[in-house]
Amino acid sequence: IGGCAFECCSSLTRVTIPDGVTTIGSYAFAYCSNLTSIYCKPIIPPTGYWGMFDYDFIKIYVPTESVEAYKSASYWVDYASAIVGYDF
Repeated sequence: IGGCAFECCSSLTRVTIPDGVTTIGSYAFAYCSNLTSIYCKPIIPPTGYWGMFDYDFIKIYVPTESVEAYKSASYWVDYASAIVGYDF
């Protein structure tokens, strides 16, 4: 998912990131004022970049077995408090 791909998209309320995604660029989902839930299906955290999400009011659901991997991955660590395990 490229940098700024959905930046400022106020119509997004939830996003599902499919298994095949390997990268989420800078500001890909930044300033999406109504985005509250992100379901990220990859077992291995996609390579992240600065500011890929706004994190004030979101929950990021990741595979339960991958929670610690996401919470410690570069740039994902910024969202550690928002990351929750989910059984897809």
